[in-house]
Amino acid sequence: MTSSALLALLGAPALAAGWFGWRRARNRYYSGSITDHFDGVRFFNPGHPWAQTPVDAMRALALTKRTPWPDRWPSPFSDKPPARVGGAGLRVVAIGHATHLIQAAGVNILTDPVWSDRASPFGFAGPKRVVAPGVAFADLPRIDIVLLSHNHYDHLDLATMSRLAERDDPRVIVPLGNDAILRAHDRAIRAEAYDWADRVALADGITATLTPAYHWSARGVTDRHKALWCAFALDLGPAGKVYFGGDSGFGEGATFRAAGQEHGPFRLAILPIGAYEPRWFMGDHHMNPDDAVKAFALLGAESAVGCHWGVFRLTAEAIDAPAQDLATALATAEIAPERFRALRPGEVWESAGAA
Repeated sequence: MTSSALLALLGAPALAAGWFGWRRARNRYYSGSITDHFDGVRFFNPGHPWAQTPVDAMRALALTKRTPWPDRWPSPFSDKPPARVGGAGLRVVAIGHATHLIQAAGVNILTDPVWSDRASPFGFAGPKRVVAPGVAFADLPRIDIVLLSHNHYDHLDLATMSRLAERDDPRVIVPLGNDAILRAHDRAIRAEAYDWADRVALADGITATLTPAYHWSARGVTDRHKALWCAFALDLGPAGKVYFGGDSGFGEGATFRAAGQEHGPFRLAILPIGAYEPRWFMGDHHMNPDDAVKAFALLGAESAVGCHWGVFRLTAEAIDAPAQDLATALATAEIAPERFRALRPGEVWESAGAA
């Protein structure tokens, strides 16, 4: 059994890194009043308990047949984004995994930026990128805002965050506790931490609201659940509203139903569709394409793009299974395939007019 294999099945390199004694993370990231999702030490999902254990992870690794991935899977797309997109235009390019550049209303927003070769605390082990970022770092326009959904290594990449801070000094919007991780690494990173339901002004008439997600957090064995996780509901003014799902299980769909009712209607939803097998282990915190199609319907979004697939090997399914399973789920739900696209890195979704 290799450490990288265990990292892959966990879907979070952080936890395995802790088991192997690599990282010490004993201190709290956040101290605050007890709430319906914070017990004074750790965060949790109300009504959606985390049931899996390290033993379950080892069992999943031992019993699950892993479909081989290629060492490289180049994308046929690449992109050099414009400096800005104004008016009612909305442009989103998939950079890879959960990283997207959202351009609207003259504002440039990056989600969960990762340009590193591995989603891991190690430079020599852990899930390795099989496709280059769809936008070269040097080709990025000036970034105004970074949205970080949670602290797993495939979403919070400290090396990339330092590069962005040095180049563009963007505001970084994070759920509670994640600001401490960023400041400990690089005090130049302008992290601002918020709770679920907090609405953050990003620019004139542009806001981001942190919404619940069915997930968890850890970067080591002792810090599990000590930082919050979230999705984001964006109000981009004349460009409409965008939902960025970060990383989430489906549960009973309550978080998506509530987001649609409270923050919609959405012009676009960005939803994870990958890293979902074996289902008995991953289902609590990762959607499969069928779940994502259900979430899309509950959100009431006009269009969607699928992410979190085909870049880092995290789980057991084939590299192209998420796209194939999404096509099947859309056909079953009688939803036109152009409404929900599984984007490859460098592929662009855009619309000139407001929904």
